Amino acid sequence: MNTLVSNAAIKKKGPLVLVIMDGFGIGKNNEGNAYFLARKPNLDMLSRKYMNTRLRAHGVAVGLPSNSDMGNSEVGHNALGAGRIYEQGAKLVTKAIESGAMYNGDLWKSLVARPAEGGATLHFIGLLSDGNVHSHIDHLLMMIEQAAKDGVKKIRLHILLDGRDVPETSALVYVDRLEEFLKKFTDSGLDYRIASGGGRMVTTMDRYEADWNIVKRGWDAHVLGKARPFPSARQAIETLRGEIHGITDQYLPSFTIVEDGTPVGPIVDGDSVILANFRGDRAMEISRAFDEKDFTCFNRERYPDVIYAGMMEYDGDLKIPKKYLVFPPHIEHTVSEYLAGAGCRQYAVSETQKYGHVTYFWNGNRSEKFNEKLETYEEIESDKVQFDQRPWMKAAEITDKVVEAIRNGAYDFIRLNFPNGDMVGHTGNLSAAIIAAETVDLCLKRILDAVEETHGRALITADHGNLEEMYELEKDGKIKIDSKTGYPVRKTSHTLNPVPFIIFDPGFKNEYRLRDFDDPPGLANVAATILILLGYDAPEGYLPSIIEPA
Repeated sequence: MNTLVSNAAIKKKGPLVLVIMDGFGIGKNNEGNAYFLARKPNLDMLSRKYMNTRLRAHGVAVGLPSNSDMGNSEVGHNALGAGRIYEQGAKLVTKAIESGAMYNGDLWKSLVARPAEGGATLHFIGLLSDGNVHSHIDHLLMMIEQAAKDGVKKIRLHILLDGRDVPETSALVYVDRLEEFLKKFTDSGLDYRIASGGGRMVTTMDRYEADWNIVKRGWDAHVLGKARPFPSARQAIETLRGEIHGITDQYLPSFTIVEDGTPVGPIVDGDSVILANFRGDRAMEISRAFDEKDFTCFNRERYPDVIYAGMMEYDGDLKIPKKYLVFPPHIEHTVSEYLAGAGCRQYAVSETQKYGHVTYFWNGNRSEKFNEKLETYEEIESDKVQFDQRPWMKAAEITDKVVEAIRNGAYDFIRLNFPNGDMVGHTGNLSAAIIAAETVDLCLKRILDAVEETHGRALITADHGNLEEMYELEKDGKIKIDSKTGYPVRKTSHTLNPVPFIIFDPGFKNEYRLRDFDDPPGLANVAATILILLGYDAPEGYLPSIIEPA
């Protein structure tokens, strides 16, 4: 691949380091803003002394349907690495459903065929919320509606409770909506029911093989019907909340719905199964459990002969899953591919929770490297605890690796992700989120010192907001207060806020300046900026760089 080189005068001797502070947005400076409350001398210094701006990291700026849609790590890293805006999962699925294209395909027809004949069951597994990050309840309801039109007589729902991309104890809002929706079908004689469930962080939705026991709990609940029995999803949620003080939806234990002591919806031979999540990272492991005959990651006990389909193809390189209903965005010519073609040496590192974001998502949903000799990926194993219990996570270990990579002179471009702001922010624990922000700030100082020693540069940004809004806000911007407790309502989801973009360049000699934009730039403008600072021209089709030669 030819990469134009006309910005050689801007390139520096040392490496360019991209620091992605996952979940660090810029919000209102109030008592719920962990970013504001944290002691962060290094970030404060950077904002005072160095060139900086704000980037859009949500909505249409990252390929989501509207500006009311929160950004997330998947689409954020896609945009950062691709340099362009692609329509993302939620938008693609909505189009496929509303146009009818999904239902006209051979796969949908095969999925509903046996359940329509009678005897077999159509199962849906998925995150039950309208967070629009991994799934949307509207997609599920529309598919159920179509299945009924296609003559499906028996449907079972295996619901994963959110409390992460939506309010932390909102599960019953979605369960009640689903139950009311199902009632119109059951009243007409169809057998449509919830069969199992559990909180997303402990049931089914593991990622990057951090803890296969999470997937096993889902398998036991959905397929085997062996989780703790309850007569209804509402009773399961209310009972578990009563037993475990302070628990939020994402951590509620798995459960199975039973009638007369028998599970109402285990997955058996001849059934059809649809995973209704469109985002890939937390969908791949359960897909492997259904797809792989020689699967060894946990004991499945029973492997049913079913037709299994994902909402999308979650990994194009590994072909996971084998069957899927909607084609994902085809992202090509990412910044990593251009740099590999130009002979640029690259290093990417994070801990398990975000390792795939600086590799797979950054590279346009591609698992493989573009050049084995020029690219090094390093994963640091994450702790298997709730993140507010160790809000520092593996930031120090990531920093150790990055400082070593900077000082050894082996790389031209280094990228890293500090997961703390996102993973701890999702717990709703403000005190822990403050520690998370302070941890990243402390580690940042070591990286900046190494960059300065080697005559390099660093870009500091984020993929979306999170820890800057740890309390829900009213429409007027004031913190929402729980009328029963008198305390602020905790927030665990991402935000609609912009993120920082800072250029740390100790040897700056006015070689470039911030570009004037009619509309604020977004994450997709970062790729061209990286190329300019490395001495290259951005390829045709990339969004403009945030800087331009002076």
